[in-house]
Order: sequence, then structure tokens, then C-alpha cells
Amino acid sequence: MAASTYEQTRQAWRNIWQETDFARELATLDYPRARELLNLYLPYLDRTLPVLEAGCGPGHVVYHLRQHGYAALGLDYAPEALLPTRAQFPDLPLHLGDVHHLPYAANSFGAYLSFGVVEHFEEGPVGALREAFRVLKPKGILVLTTPTPNFVDALRKLADRLISARRSRPPRAEYYETAYTGAQLAEFCRSVGFCVLKVVPYSHSFTFYGLHRIFRGKGYYQTSGLAELMGKLGRLIAPQWTAFAVLVIAQKPLPSESCASTDP
Repeated sequence: MAASTYEQTRQAWRNIWQETDFARELATLDYPRARELLNLYLPYLDRTLPVLEAGCGPGHVVYHLRQHGYAALGLDYAPEALLPTRAQFPDLPLHLGDVHHLPYAANSFGAYLSFGVVEHFEEGPVGALREAFRVLKPKGILVLTTPTPNFVDALRKLADRLISARRSRPPRAEYYETAYTGAQLAEFCRSVGFCVLKVVPYSHSFTFYGLHRIFRGKGYYQTSGLAELMGKLGRLIAPQWTAFAVLVIAQKPLPSESCASTDP
């Protein structure tokens, strides 16, 4: 990634997190789409081993996991995300650092969590995934999510091609972002040595959130009942094409182990 793009994205997140509200972010973990994600990856985590969330924002997931008995800690490159939470919870282990250069020894963690992080790197996710592989213990678990291409993206791109006035619009956000299919993310994981255990499209209701206001609830990024219904239908009829995000669960193999028996 060009340094200017990387720093521009980092600064955008520093600006965003200046308005952070820890309690508001923590409450999102009770949303149906968040509970869906928790139910997908928690069975893979070991409470006896340290868990790193790399790119943790204000640390609400770290807080939630620790409240449920997991030895979680977090790292983010935006001090504005961490400082308010540190002031409120000084014992919560939150570190300032870059996911491309983690300040931890090799083979340190039982699990590495990355929720909506690696899509913000113009050069792709491989550099961050190499570091994830390095700091995980053998048999350690990688939990990785990014946005995934869906029908709303396709409709937006079609409108951009057909309506000339849309072509001169500024970018939707100041930060860099791309979307990956599950197959792409899985291949990135394999390329650095992980064995892929599971690939799951999820958060189908939130895809509709971006389509029209009738799919938006009253709260912070909440989806309406209609969005939840459409999400359930989309999961049944076209699970890849209607998902907002994709989850990959992978494992660092033992040095002598092959992925042949675990890779889907």
C-alpha cells in the first residue's frame, strides 16, 4: 500500500473514533447479526488460552469476551479508539499497535480475531495474515471477517454506469475499503499457511440496510423487522449474493501437519 493511502485510511479511522461511544458499540453485540457471528466463532475459542482482537476499535468485543471468561486483549492503531475505553476500564488490556507489525512474540495466542480490518489495506490482507500466523500457537484459530460483494453493490455499480451524474460523486468514505468473496479470503489464508475450517456468509439483514430507509431501525445501525425478514429469505435463497459480510475460520497447523483433511 502506498504510504499516503495507508495514512489517509488511518487518519480517517482516528477521526471516526473521536466520536466513539463505548456503551453504544457494546450494545450492538446484542443485535441479531452480532449474535449470529458470536455463535459461529465462539465454539472455536479456548478460554484457557489468550485471544487477540487485532483492530479492536474501542475494545467492546474484548470487554464482552472477558466478561464471559475469555482471556482477551485488543490492539488498534487509532489511539482515539483506545483512550476513552482505557479511561473507563483501566484494567482492560488494550494496546496501541499495527496489525502488520504486532508487538508480540511468535506462538503467543490461542486465537486471533479480525473483524472488518484487512479490507482496508490497498495491498491486500496477506501482510496482516502473515503476522496473525506468526503470533498464533500451533493449532491456534484465526477468525476473519470482511465485507463481501453482494447484490446491493452490483446495483450501485450498475447505476454508476448508467447515470452520468453519479460518476462524479466523491467516494462514500474517506478510508480505503474493498470487499472479498469467501473464496478469495480462504485463498489468502491458505497462502500464508492456514488450514481453512469454515467459510460462512452472514449478516444478510444488514445488506438490506443500505438499500432503503424502510430497512433501517430506529437505533444505531439497527435493521428493521422487514430487513430481518428479507435477510432470512436471502440466506435461504441466495446466501452468497445477499450477505453483507463473510466469515473465515482457519487454523495454524502443527509443523508436520497437512491441511488436506481439514480444508473445505
